[in-house]
Amino acid sequence: MSSATLQKLHWCLMIIADQLSEIRIELNSSQILLGQLTRGAAAQAASVTQLQVRMDAAEKQLEDVHTETAGGPSLMELWRKVNRSESLQEKVNTEMESRLRAGEDQLDHLQTERSGQISSLESRLTGGLNRTADVELRLRSTETQLEHLEAHTAGKSFSLCPSSPVPSLWSLRTLSCSALEVALRVREEQLEHLDSHASGQISSIESRLTGGLNRTAGQISSLESRLTGGLNRTADVELRLRSTETQLEHLEAHTAALEVALRVREEQLEHLDSHTSVLTFRLNGTEQRLDELQTDCAVRAADLRSVSGGLTVAQEELQVQRAAIAAAVEELNTKGGEELKVGFSAGLTDSGVVGPFDQETTLIFSKTVVNVGLGYNQSAGVFTAPVRGFYFFSFTAADYLKGYTGLHLYRNEEPVFFSLELNDHGGYASTCSSMALQLEAGDRVRLSLPASYRLYDDSRNFSVFSGFLLFPL
Repeated sequence: MSSATLQKLHWCLMIIADQLSEIRIELNSSQILLGQLTRGAAAQAASVTQLQVRMDAAEKQLEDVHTETAGGPSLMELWRKVNRSESLQEKVNTEMESRLRAGEDQLDHLQTERSGQISSLESRLTGGLNRTADVELRLRSTETQLEHLEAHTAGKSFSLCPSSPVPSLWSLRTLSCSALEVALRVREEQLEHLDSHASGQISSIESRLTGGLNRTAGQISSLESRLTGGLNRTADVELRLRSTETQLEHLEAHTAALEVALRVREEQLEHLDSHTSVLTFRLNGTEQRLDELQTDCAVRAADLRSVSGGLTVAQEELQVQRAAIAAAVEELNTKGGEELKVGFSAGLTDSGVVGPFDQETTLIFSKTVVNVGLGYNQSAGVFTAPVRGFYFFSFTAADYLKGYTGLHLYRNEEPVFFSLELNDHGGYASTCSSMALQLEAGDRVRLSLPASYRLYDDSRNFSVFSGFLLFPL
């Protein structure tokens, strides 16, 4: 068989392999899409259940808020008690002030009255003392006159003798002295009587004054005791007033806290109402989307059944082609048994998403499927040509998000090919490219991912790098 025939056969094998890869990728994409739709429907059902649970919780909170709000009469009762306490306190204060003012007025009146009585007694006592001084002065004057009269009488008696021829004159003198003595005794009796009368009056005035002073002192003591009692009662009232004011402050603070809590509950209630409205709107939208997804799932299931039927036919055709390819390969191996065999095929990874990176990065296809001739280094992701020859390379890249995906094919450090694919529908998408290169012994071939691009691969080998030697030169 000629080299041209072998080359055509290899090209046919490559085309069939590409078609088989595309069919497998489409089948995997359909299965993944079906799984996603199933999971999405389950997630939507779970979301609806959660929304119902949250709606029940919100309704319960609303009932609790209404129950707490219904406690408003107790707050009004507290306000009424506070108002009654304030009015009672004002009445007590007014009564105590009026009684205190009345006591003070009465005390002032008693003090004024007692002051007048004391002033009157003092003036009367002063008058009595003045009259007593006048009497004493008159008494001393009379005593002085009496002494002068006695001295004059004695002088006259010595100058006269008993044998005097004038007896009538002596008798007259004697009678005059007797009259004077009688008058003197009368005056002395009158003075004694006046003295005793003045002493009695002074004693009476002193006793009356002492009694008045004692009564005044008793009344003052009584008033002081009443005033002390009033002050004590006022202190008790002030203490009760302070206690009532403290209770009132506590009640006001508690009332303010209740008002704040009530406002917070009202805000929470408004928030719950708005949140409930939003949840209701979202629930309606979710139910509508769920209906649409169910319809879409039914359509996709029908499409999947159609694709499965076409895939079965394609698999049957592929098996026929593979049998023909196997026969052709066997024939080639039989005829070219002495030729060098070099070929490899490797998957990217099992971890899922690869990239995006900040800079262009060499891809390491670490899942080696076949590596005949050991030209591929799975640790570095680089194929090294063992001999000078004509080589064929192909690769498949896949992703499932919207955006660009693509690969650079490098020979040594020279970019020789760039494959670009736009995923504008957001599902699984793949791109396949191939290229034949003439390599010298030692030339290296690798694939790199541009910056900000990404790929996807898992155990199903969505992204694969393959290459083999067509013929040496």
